Amino acid sequence: MKSSFYIEYYGKQIDEASLVKTAKNIWTKSGKKAADLKSLSLYVKPEENAVYYVFNDDESGSFTIEE
Repeated sequence: MKSSFYIEYYGKQIDEASLVKTAKNIWTKSGKKAADLKSLSLYVKPEENAVYYVFNDDESGSFTIEE
């Protein structure tokens, strides 16, 4: 089964793959190896135009949703 996940709000549309890609880029740009990322949780808050992330159940932060 193939599935797709999109969030639509305020005339914007963002897909899950884009959010995951952005979070993974944050992880690797901080000098960490991609293989060391074991888990990723994303919490989308459209009203704040933000995505909050948790890497490996330990490290957290956020980034702005971009179209």
